[in-house]
Amino acid sequence: MTYLVVGAGGHLGGEVARRALAYGHRVIGTYHSAPGEIPGVGWRPLDVRNRVAVRELCAAVRPSVVINTAARYTDWATTADGAASVALAAADVGARLVHLSTDALHAGRPAPYGDDEVPSPITPYGASKAAAETAVRALHPGAALVRTSLIIGDEHSAQVRLCIDMITGRASGVLFTDEFRCPVGVEDLAEAVLELATSDYAGVLNVAGPDTVTRAGLGELVARRYGLDPLRVPAGSLNGMHRPARVVLDSSRAGKLLTTRIRGVRELLDHRPE
Repeated sequence: MTYLVVGAGGHLGGEVARRALAYGHRVIGTYHSAPGEIPGVGWRPLDVRNRVAVRELCAAVRPSVVINTAARYTDWATTADGAASVALAAADVGARLVHLSTDALHAGRPAPYGDDEVPSPITPYGASKAAAETAVRALHPGAALVRTSLIIGDEHSAQVRLCIDMITGRASGVLFTDEFRCPVGVEDLAEAVLELATSDYAGVLNVAGPDTVTRAGLGELVARRYGLDPLRVPAGSLNGMHRPARVVLDSSRAGKLLTTRIRGVRELLDHRPE
């Protein structure tokens, strides 16, 4: 099978591409500024904001599966319009589509969010991801849309790097004590995405970690894993910032549907690297 991984130069996209290769598939990975360093991937430059370019690439590659991990926090055209372009192109060639979404499209509340909850964004990024979902569902009704949370990996991943930089003073700011999320390991998430790619599941599916932790709590776990002092975690409150405070995804449907085991953040970060 041919897999087209849109955004393969990124953290999750790269992991998806590596695993798809390991399963023996042909993998075409797109990048915006520079190709990744994954041997075996056929790299193609792509600006998802260019609808014609997206359709031409899909028509040339004829993928069996398209996995869209491309998004930018401050760029509506990439996140929302780009998702529409990818969905339309995938539908044109009859490809299976798995679209990556986020818990950031929820406003936050005490109760967990189910898979079929209507988006309630309060930030521009959340609004762009909600718009992306609407476009994907309209243009490619058979697509699987994966809502996930903070994606963590090794010390080079963005979420872990942020914690390390703040703890060591290389970055300013605080890790919030009252912002709750369900972090997920990049390897587990990539495996779940690839499992969905070979299924016929359509619609939204929450795929997040089973542990609910604060940003500050994540920082403490990262500190212990990398031999840093947890007491040096710069912790602070949201203090009325316009951000979702508590977003807990109920991933029980994914737990029943998928064979992939999604580990909790405490299990992922409970040991020091070699």
